[in-house]
Amino acid sequence: MSQPAARADQHDTLARLTPIATGTVAALAYEQLRALILSGEMAAGARLSQLDLAERLQISRTPVREALRRLTGEGLVDALPQRGFRVADLGLDAVMRRLEVRRLLEPGIARLAAERASATDLAAMREAVRAERAARDGEAAHDASRAFHMALARSTQNTELVITLESKWIIEVGRRLLSRRAVEPDWQERDVAEHGAIVEAVQAGDGELAERLMRDHVNEAVGHWNPIARHDGAGALVQVSRRE
Repeated sequence: MSQPAARADQHDTLARLTPIATGTVAALAYEQLRALILSGEMAAGARLSQLDLAERLQISRTPVREALRRLTGEGLVDALPQRGFRVADLGLDAVMRRLEVRRLLEPGIARLAAERASATDLAAMREAVRAERAARDGEAAHDASRAFHMALARSTQNTELVITLESKWIIEVGRRLLSRRAVEPDWQERDVAEHGAIVEAVQAGDGELAERLMRDHVNEAVGHWNPIARHDGAGALVQVSRRE
């Protein structure tokens, strides 16, 4: 084969290559870091140097920074002003702090849902309730329960509320905690019933009732975990108001 023909063949071969987007590299870095954090191999409070991570992953600092910002949005990494990033605390005390945020946030979400939910939104909520009722293991029940709360948040038509709630309910952490709660024989049945009542209030457009039901619902979770937090040494970080 002549030299010009060989060069032409090589050009044709290279033409089939597609550029590797920075976002793809960032996604791969994100997945590796996320797995290490959730497995506990990266301890809470560990400093995450962009330079060190870039060298270890053999990539530039830009995709590392994108990955760390994404992990920060999920609550797995803390961004420290002028000091970079560190692994977030995923222990029970941190869970209690996130529950406190949810206790303030989700009743308002339920009220807005009663004003704004579409037929499609209601169908998504009912599907999540159905999936939780049918779940035969703790992981499936947890995921369906979370899906209900996220469907409710999306029905507000406010993406900021959805993003905030997602960052306060990390799937893998929730699954791990639920494995401790699954020993309660009627936990799943109660959760399904409470979700169903919230859907009915939202469909009826009763924002006041939806708000109250959600407040009671989150308070029930807080009431369950507070004694365990005290036993584990985390302290009762959230005070549960009395139900009316």
